[in-house]
Amino acid sequence: MNARTSITKRFLALATAGLALAVAAGAASAQTNTGTTFGSFLEIEPSARLAAMGNAGVSAYDGLASAWYNPASIGRVASTEVTFTHTAWIADIAYDYAGVALPCGDWGTAYATLTSLNSGEIDVRTVSQPLGTGERYSVNDLAVSLGFGRQISPRFSAGGTINFVQETIWHTSASTATVSLGTLYRVSEKGLRIGSSLSNFGTRAKFDGRDLRFTYDNVTGQNGDNSTLPGTKWTDSFAVPVTFRVGIAYPFEFSYDQKLLLAVDAQHPNDNAESVSVGGEYTLNDQLSLRAGYQDLFLTDREVGLTAGLGVAGRVDTWRYRCDYGFADQGRDPFGLVGIVSR
Repeated sequence: MNARTSITKRFLALATAGLALAVAAGAASAQTNTGTTFGSFLEIEPSARLAAMGNAGVSAYDGLASAWYNPASIGRVASTEVTFTHTAWIADIAYDYAGVALPCGDWGTAYATLTSLNSGEIDVRTVSQPLGTGERYSVNDLAVSLGFGRQISPRFSAGGTINFVQETIWHTSASTATVSLGTLYRVSEKGLRIGSSLSNFGTRAKFDGRDLRFTYDNVTGQNGDNSTLPGTKWTDSFAVPVTFRVGIAYPFEFSYDQKLLLAVDAQHPNDNAESVSVGGEYTLNDQLSLRAGYQDLFLTDREVGLTAGLGVAGRVDTWRYRCDYGFADQGRDPFGLVGIVSR
């Protein structure tokens, strides 16, 4: 069997598995619950590399940043790793992500991440004062995660993460805790990878704070009645955005300095319909990478479609570095493109 035949058979195997994922996701359709979950910022990807590949990352190992897709991938981190991500999100919203991974010998690898989403200051407007009251408020979302991953065998790894999540709107906030779990299996050293993960499984959250406090008059117009009785507005509790992912990735090595990675993911979120994402990465000399993908195939009224990006990598003394840039077409003016930078 020559090299060309071998590569063709590998590609056909990948395409067949990807088609199976696509059919499984495309066959299911139901009313969505978009916009009804708490902590939707948890669904913003922190990896510029994988975002450029259509967000197909559950089996496309990417070091520390890929723990967002699949905590099991952290088990393959063999040295100390630090990552920072800044995203110019829509409507001038700032998204930042930072993480550190620390190998613990034969025990595995521990890691911690911090995710922040900030709206910036916004004028307070009311019906009676539509031009503003002179006050300003902001919306701040925060997630702190602690996780652990382990390479159980040369081919199989597993991992988990505990996340503390908080959303604050002016003087009102809500918080909860979630758990993420994942597995990653490599059929061979340089062959097919199969990954699956369950992200942000946790309890519901309810808002509380001084903005929900008010005073009222129980009996309007009655003499001697206390017109400033204290009251509280109760809010419903909201579910967190749970997502189940399953995917495959296959690396092709054409020569020692040319590599290609293809990946396919299927997602089943609790606040939207099922979809499929595909992506690819071409790497030259382990220094320059070109990437492209398509996100949310088969999703009705999808807002993200084509993605693309590039990355450069190198070494300074004993330290390796990589800087990636990715962008996604949000499909709605005036939002346009979203840029993501990882270091």
